[in-house]
Amino acid sequence: MRLLEARSVDTASRVNFSRRMVLVGGVACAAGWHASGSYAQSSERAPEDVQRRLPTATLLGRGMLRFLGLEIYEAVLWAERSFEGSRYAAHAFALELRYARGLYGNLIAERSLKEMERSGPISAAQRDRWLAFMRKTFPDVSAGDRITGFWRPKDESSEFVVVERGVAKSAVLVEREFGERFFGIWLAPTTSEPALRQTLLGTKAA
Repeated sequence: MRLLEARSVDTASRVNFSRRMVLVGGVACAAGWHASGSYAQSSERAPEDVQRRLPTATLLGRGMLRFLGLEIYEAVLWAERSFEGSRYAAHAFALELRYARGLYGNLIAERSLKEMERSGPISAAQRDRWLAFMRKTFPDVSAGDRITGFWRPKDESSEFVVVERGVAKSAVLVEREFGERFFGIWLAPTTSEPALRQTLLGTKAA
């Protein structure tokens, strides 16, 4: 998933790199992105926020997203053993992103919306509502920060827990189509990163 815009200490370098990544977005960018992963290590304990919300979930799969050799984030999927990738939206799960470098929150939101459109058209009203929610929810992150998304199909809610510099906060949106589209960025067959999807679902090793 091209959740873009790396931050750096040097402002000029940051702006130049940001512009470059925007310009090479879409299909042209695909050649630079690389996902690697491994099978789940079932003995690994879930973070506390995952344990509280999904006490019986286990590690299903994980993968690292890279751009031009740079580590962007590690994605980790926590779910019940009965989880079926082909029916991901029918199951409760947690998708954790562990950031390896800084990303701009506003541009994470904007890129997320573009990736969500891979599953089909989004109405203008949905675009405005979803983008406003994501811009408010996703902060500028630094290396070591985490964002974990929890999908609960029973109440059709998406909860995002952001752990930024050791401080946690959360936000919830109750709307089934948003949840299906957002988590589909990684888990739907229409994903722009099929190799990462396979490692998350535990169907392919690195």
